[in-house]
Formats: sequence, structure tokens, C-alpha cells
Amino acid sequence: MFGGHIWELVIVLALALVVFGPKRLPEIGGAMGKGIREFKKGTSDLAELGDSAKTETPVTTTAARPVAAAPAPEAEGSPVPPATSDRNAG
Repeated sequence: MFGGHIWELVIVLALALVVFGPKRLPEIGGAMGKGIREFKKGTSDLAELGDSAKTETPVTTTAARPVAAAPAPEAEGSPVPPATSDRNAG
């Protein structure tokens, strides 16, 4: 089953026991199991969504008509001269 890597698994589990302690290991294992279950559920939901998208007929839409631009407001009085900077004044 482990393909000769049982000692590596034993070492990893022993280090986890030393680092986290015997009280925290069940909590960590439960959290990891819950995370894996949620991940599997999410991927299966995504796969079902993809399968349903493949079987549905595509919806055809009509192209939107372009909207005419609003006319520019007419300026009252004289046009405003461009701003000048003080750096050019010498």
C-alpha cells in the first residue's frame, strides 16, 4: 500500500506528535478531514455545474444597438484660456 515508504510515514507522524502534542492531534486531524470533505464537495459541485452547462442549449442574444452620444454643451461667453504654470515665467 505504501510502496516501502512506511518509515517515512512513521517519522512524519512522530514529528507531528512531538510538535503538536497528543491533545491537539485529534483536533488537527478533524480539521483536515473537514477541509478535504469540503474540497471534494466543491469540486463535485463544480463538475456538476460544468456538466449542466454542456447539456443546456446556448441562449442567443441580439446585438445591442449603439447609443447616440449626447451633444456637447455650448459654452457661454468666451472660451477659457489654457492654464499657465509659474515655471515658464522667468
